[in-house]
Amino acid sequence: MDKYRVVPVDARNAVTVISLVAQLLYELGEEGDEAGTLDTAALAFVWREEADRHHVFLAFAPDGAPVGVATVSETFAFYANGRYGIINEMFVVPGHRSSGVGKLLLDAVKELGWSKGWRRVDVTAPESERWKRTRAFYEKEGFTFAGPKSKFLL
Repeated sequence: MDKYRVVPVDARNAVTVISLVAQLLYELGEEGDEAGTLDTAALAFVWREEADRHHVFLAFAPDGAPVGVATVSETFAFYANGRYGIINEMFVVPGHRSSGVGKLLLDAVKELGWSKGWRRVDVTAPESERWKRTRAFYEKEGFTFAGPKSKFLL
């Protein structure tokens, strides 16, 4: 039986990745509004320049269609005992949710973290009631609530 597969990708897949991230931002609504129009060429350039710190996984359906994305960046903090990962975007196309795609994406991120010696991986999920299912998914996958974060737009 054919199954979903998750693979790491590079900036050559920027159009597909950014299309999925744009769908995520649309779904987030006002929580993703400040992103504006995503500049594929500029984002692909930065991704290539910093490929050792920015990692992207795409999930594909059995028919080869891209159905999910997870982006993770490596960062450093003393409270984390050094380097760790932050999932910046994670999205599964609605028709493929609850089919194991999200778990496969998280498993790929966790495997990356273990291979890099990270002590943790962080993810932020919106706090509104609308995203209760998303938070429950992350908790089911072993994530623990560590408090909301604030942002300052530059």
